[in-house]
Amino acid sequence: MHPVFVYTASRLGLFAVSFGLLYLLGLREPLILIVAAFLVSGVASYVLLSKQRDAVSARIAKNQK
Repeated sequence: MHPVFVYTASRLGLFAVSFGLLYLLGLREPLILIVAAFLVSGVASYVLLSKQRDAVSARIAKNQK
């Protein structure tokens, strides 16, 4: 499967999970909920998706040659 697709789907999944968890924890203001979910998923993806991020960068570097 294409690494960019895997990474993007994983980021969207992390955002959805973060959104759902924050909503269940009581964060109900829509704008704050979206921003908080974006920040939480960004930090989580930095930690959890390093392998996928490396695969994307390798694929991009390969295509530029």
